[in-house]
Amino acid sequence: MLERRTDLAMEAHELRGKGGALPGVESRETQAEGFPLTTVRVMGPEGAKALGKPEGTYHTLDLTGLERREENAFPRSVRALSGLLSPLLPKEGDVLVVGLGNRAITPDAVGPLAADRTLVTRHLIELSPEHFGSFRPVAALAAGVLGTTGIESGEIVRAVADKVGVGAVIAIDALAARRVERLCATVQVCDVGIAPGSGVGNHRFALDRESLGVPVIAVGVPTVVDGATLAADLLEEAGAELDPGMLKNAPGASLMVTPRDIDQRVEDLAKVIGYAVSLSLQPELDLAGLEMLIE
Repeated sequence: MLERRTDLAMEAHELRGKGGALPGVESRETQAEGFPLTTVRVMGPEGAKALGKPEGTYHTLDLTGLERREENAFPRSVRALSGLLSPLLPKEGDVLVVGLGNRAITPDAVGPLAADRTLVTRHLIELSPEHFGSFRPVAALAAGVLGTTGIESGEIVRAVADKVGVGAVIAIDALAARRVERLCATVQVCDVGIAPGSGVGNHRFALDRESLGVPVIAVGVPTVVDGATLAADLLEEAGAELDPGMLKNAPGASLMVTPRDIDQRVEDLAKVIGYAVSLSLQPELDLAGLEMLIE
């Protein structure tokens, strides 16, 4: 059988659970600000083995309404995502926001663009404590990729985190999904960290509590779908008999498929993520006040 590829815990649960229960895995569906929300909890080694994901909590927020430009979709998206991030963050300490990926490649640029839209305050607190003394210290970093820097992004993040002395890291990166309809329409938030490059099957130095020594909250947006996975799903839906070997070795199997309007969709989601991260770290601000400081 061809293994469908996905970085989303909810899709892994759909594939491995086939609608049934998995040992050590819980999944429930709710709503946040009117958007569908799926929460998957992986408990213990049994759950991690069953789902193929590390132990932890995975929230997947469906923001299809943002793409459709529903009424008040942007502020609702920001509030919903901020509400998921806040409980996962420690209450005190400096926070480092890391935008992973290559800003020169649009499907991989969501991390750096989201870091650009994050309110950084660490320098302001030091320079103007009378105005910004009540803000939480936040720094942001777009670490680049190994191919352009010659350094693992995880090594850069660890060095900066150690130097700054942060209490938590928020890592933002692009992911791969199984379903085309979830591309640039969902955001996954988890408390187990992330492996840079996972979205394109190029796993690198993992960013997690074990490697950095502090909690790592991962925010991921699926921007690509694997060619073989897409072909397998389309053939299956058409009732065709699957030949895993043929699909795996087909010329297009190594392709990554992305939406044609990827530029706008990545820009939209990067703004939502940057604003949501900022509101979760600066709860005394509202959206209007945040926009004045960032834009």
